[in-house]
Amino acid sequence: MKYSRYLLLIMAYSFFIGNTRADDVLVEKDTIVMTYTAKEIVIESFKQNDNLSTLPISATLLSNQTIKDRNIISINEVSAFVPNLFIPDYGSKMITPAYIRGIGSRINAPSVGLYVDGVPYFDRSSFDIDLNDVERIEVLRGPQGTIYGRNTMGGIINIYTKSPLKYKETNVNLGAANYNTYQGGISNYGKLSKNLGYSVSGNYFHTGGFFDNKYTGKKADAMDAISTRIRLSWRIKPRLNVQFISAYEYSDQDGYPYRVYNSETSEMMPVNYNAPSYYRRNMSSNGVNVEYTADHFKIGSQSSFQYFDGKQGLDQDFSPEDIYYVDFTQRQHMYSQEFNIKSIGNDKYVWQFGAFGFYQNYKTTNDVDYRMQKRQTLQNARNPITGVALYHQSTINDLLTKGLSLGMGLRYDWEETKTTVNNKAITQGADPTFSPEVNESSVFSQVTPKASLQYAFASDNLIYFSVAKGYKTGGFNATIERDEDRTFKPEHSWSYELGTKANCFNKLIYTDISLFYIIWNDQQISQTQPSGKGYLLRNAGKSVSKGVEVTTHINPVENLSIQLSYGYTHAQFKRYEVNETLNYNGNYLPMVPQNTLSISVDYTVKLKDTFLDKIIISRQYAGVGKIYWNEDNKVEQHFYGILNEKISFVKDKFSLDVWAKNIAGKEYIAYYFKTGTSEYVQAGKPFTFGVNLHLNF
Repeated sequence: MKYSRYLLLIMAYSFFIGNTRADDVLVEKDTIVMTYTAKEIVIESFKQNDNLSTLPISATLLSNQTIKDRNIISINEVSAFVPNLFIPDYGSKMITPAYIRGIGSRINAPSVGLYVDGVPYFDRSSFDIDLNDVERIEVLRGPQGTIYGRNTMGGIINIYTKSPLKYKETNVNLGAANYNTYQGGISNYGKLSKNLGYSVSGNYFHTGGFFDNKYTGKKADAMDAISTRIRLSWRIKPRLNVQFISAYEYSDQDGYPYRVYNSETSEMMPVNYNAPSYYRRNMSSNGVNVEYTADHFKIGSQSSFQYFDGKQGLDQDFSPEDIYYVDFTQRQHMYSQEFNIKSIGNDKYVWQFGAFGFYQNYKTTNDVDYRMQKRQTLQNARNPITGVALYHQSTINDLLTKGLSLGMGLRYDWEETKTTVNNKAITQGADPTFSPEVNESSVFSQVTPKASLQYAFASDNLIYFSVAKGYKTGGFNATIERDEDRTFKPEHSWSYELGTKANCFNKLIYTDISLFYIIWNDQQISQTQPSGKGYLLRNAGKSVSKGVEVTTHINPVENLSIQLSYGYTHAQFKRYEVNETLNYNGNYLPMVPQNTLSISVDYTVKLKDTFLDKIIISRQYAGVGKIYWNEDNKVEQHFYGILNEKISFVKDKFSLDVWAKNIAGKEYIAYYFKTGTSEYVQAGKPFTFGVNLHLNF
């Protein structure tokens, strides 16, 4: 890249000027430390004891206060504040595609992992969750396969909820906004005894929808959702801790606000379809964590069970005509168990070993009603997956010289995936026809290594280089039109990263800079079926992604905080031959913004001798683009920016927030897809505003 030499100079500059150290604060497990530079660092979690700021990895942490200040209410909105993370607004909770540094997946299993309180979320239909009572969100960029395994080739998002051993309070939240939007929540944190804490919460959200359906005269995207969470934390003995977490969510969405799009004229038609559409989801996630701390090591166990049941009804032609309609159901049962043993303390040799196993049973039914042809196709598919893994990671500190550390990790994954598919066709006036039942299985295994070299200097500052192999397992396409499209192979990547983290000018500025280069082989690419209806995965490409990430926190004065993040990704196909006459070699990868930009300013006005204690003013600008929506690069969304603002009036434990999003009313394409010769888009959400009330006692 033409700017690489300047970025290397910046890293060298931060190497020489870094000369400060953050003052640690005594906190409990699963908490964070806030320094004067607004750097937020993780003290401890199930798989790591070190601060994120001291690890050779590019990472972003959003604290509870940051989530509140940014008014983040969904996982999609997290991407606005993390460089090179893009989570487009698909239009429903059914699919939440996530991309980091160009690595992602539009259909099938995700390439970016999600864990909530240690519970893995393996399916994209479970990603869009309630973010109330969240303590912090970590986003780790780059392959995390050594520690986290499958579905983490692009990176991982870790979400942690509040611990009842740290908090003792009751929170009441109420909110109202335009477009007939309301929300309410209540949570209570308490202790049944000195060593037994509990928390329970409940939340409700309703929106009347943002976009009108011309045919029905009603909103196309109204939604109701409820969620509950229970957490028990028991310190049985000073060295033995047990935590139980259970969360449940139900959502009922109308949908989708898709509209016909003319890419030649860039004209978006009104939402205009006749058949009622919806997506309803029940989801339950549960986990039990047990940890025993010895003098020199810690042993942990994480058990989890997740269930979700989703049903979709979709006017697939998105028109006033009765062309065809889809009823789709999905159901998952997923069990996982992980054991981890790791050293504790800042010894010269730091290590951890782990074993992980899971069973995921995924069932779908797909009923396509071709109404004009008076014909139906029905498909039942079952896809059980069993997997086990062993992993190890070691770090040697002060290697040859003080401050130099060598880290090495290795993981072995083994999976067996099976598929059973039954198809039936029904034509009016004729007997049903049945296709032969499909029963197939495949075994995939992989070794994923990782190595890093870092040098820590001037207390908290460091420079590092890492290399890691990424891996995503293969599988089966449930819906195919040709036998050769039934299976797809695993995909692999090699990622190289050079970065620095520096606390400069006597804690005035904290900067995190990283350069990355990724080679992506046997790429699983979403393609349309030969008939043009529906999608499947094929190993059709080889790509290279390279870029830079810069995050800076500045505290020029005590009550003013400025945070800037920028990500640049240059991701292209090196080889993608569609057929003998068509290839996309040299084209940009779809769904990958070339730039992400976030500028956040928070200013606190402290008041004396008045009714209020303080006023907090938060303003954010988030930009993203250029985005190519398809492999042919014919349809694109240029760079656009969204301006948000919030003002909080605080008195003791009461606060009133007045907020607005997309203040300038920027119009943009949030999502694009093509079916056959028809093109469809979802428009970005319009200007919204509202108020929130928070009461803590």
